[in-house]
Amino acid sequence: MNSIFKLMGVGLGIVSGLIGTQVVDLIWKRVTGNEPPKDKEGLENSLRSALVFAVISGAVSTTIRVLTNRTTQKAIHRYQRTRHLT
Repeated sequence: MNSIFKLMGVGLGIVSGLIGTQVVDLIWKRVTGNEPPKDKEGLENSLRSALVFAVISGAVSTTIRVLTNRTTQKAIHRYQRTRHLT
């Protein structure tokens, strides 16, 4: 059963990561009025905006990963605790 919870955690992490990326992109566009500095070919993005975007994206990604791992661990612990009670 732990494997199922781990797979669910991975799936949840992927889905929430994709949603988080979309949210960061949307907020960046609304705040700055520009597209996120992701394109590899465009040199019109300043180094400062690229670094700020990278820091924000990294912080959101790490937060999502930590919350997903904690939620998965709580679910595993709760399942193991209820399994021993019955």
